[in-house]
Amino acid sequence: MNPLDPTSLSPALRTLRGFLHALVGVLLLVVVVRAVRLTGSSSSLDIVWAAAATAGIYAAGALMPVVKRSAHAAAVWLAVLLAAWLWLVILTPDAVWLAFPLFFLELHLAGRWGLPAVVVTSLVAVGGSAWHADGPQIGGVLGPVIGAAVVVATVRGYEALHRESEQRRLLIAELTATRNDLAHAERAAGVLAERERLAREIHDTLAQGLSSIQLLLRAAERTIHSDPDTARQQVVTAREAAVANLAEARRFVHDWTPPDLESGSLRHALEQLCQRTTASSGIPVDLTVSGTVVPLPTGHEVALLRVAQQAVANAIQHADAHQIHLTLSYMDTEIVLDAVDDGRGFDSAYRGAMPTPNGTRDASDGHSARSFGLAAMRARAAALHGTLAIESAAGHGTAVAVTLPLSGEQS
Repeated sequence: MNPLDPTSLSPALRTLRGFLHALVGVLLLVVVVRAVRLTGSSSSLDIVWAAAATAGIYAAGALMPVVKRSAHAAAVWLAVLLAAWLWLVILTPDAVWLAFPLFFLELHLAGRWGLPAVVVTSLVAVGGSAWHADGPQIGGVLGPVIGAAVVVATVRGYEALHRESEQRRLLIAELTATRNDLAHAERAAGVLAERERLAREIHDTLAQGLSSIQLLLRAAERTIHSDPDTARQQVVTAREAAVANLAEARRFVHDWTPPDLESGSLRHALEQLCQRTTASSGIPVDLTVSGTVVPLPTGHEVALLRVAQQAVANAIQHADAHQIHLTLSYMDTEIVLDAVDDGRGFDSAYRGAMPTPNGTRDASDGHSARSFGLAAMRARAAALHGTLAIESAAGHGTAVAVTLPLSGEQS
């Protein structure tokens, strides 16, 4: 930081730079005025010339671009200025007071030699005052010494404050960058979470609905010649499933709740699920509700309905179940949904390989769709601080139980 270069200074320091220039000008003017008034003509002329030379050298340093840009040029300029000041001190004791602004320049421009330069300048000022007074005087000694001490303390104090301010600025910049990185990471995590949510929704609704439509149309294709009435009914059921899937697709666009929940309670939605599944697959699906029914948050209702849909779809598509039973149990502090089927189940040795929310493959069956469905059920339960338990044994069916906590007040 060069005090002669205003572009390198803060607004406050640019103001102080102006005061420094003014101080030098005022002190040189005092030297000239006193020389003209108090000394003889010959001595006065020498002092005026020395003061003019000192002023010219100082002005050159403030105006020349090379002095502002180059530390070496600034050091050379400062040495020339000090030589001119020394000449002026020899001529008049009034020049001693110019040491005060010179202290500032030395501490800023001389680098590690700044403090020794201040000491030498103080000694020169004391010596010059004593030489003109034919001996040391208290004022001539204390003035330069106290001035040097004040300047050193001021400059060092400012440098410490500047370092602290710079460290704070760097810390703020680092915190700002970290905050931006964190915001970016949060946005990325939000995008991934939204993708995962949409993937679960599509898998649990549209994909299951399309699979059901496919099964119905395939069955109608097989019976269209032998039993046209049954085939027609299957086509009608497939069309109704397509209408329901279309409503789900529109819900994704507008972020609505499931249509079955919009028109009724969770119990009603589960009953509709049982009726549609029984009609489309021919596999009996029934529902039992126990406990005191209380209003549930929409998130709980959506999660329980989606888990029920997935559990029923898995039982029909992958377990070859002949009967499915759903139980919805309202308890004091939690609500539990059980889905039990009499399908083929899977070996208990694979229980530890049940999928996790990251969608890893379920070792208990060879269908990645079912694996994703199980992972989606776990993710839904975990999102509401609940749990998902799966019990199964080869040839003895499967039981899926999701438990969600209830708060003291439900809405």
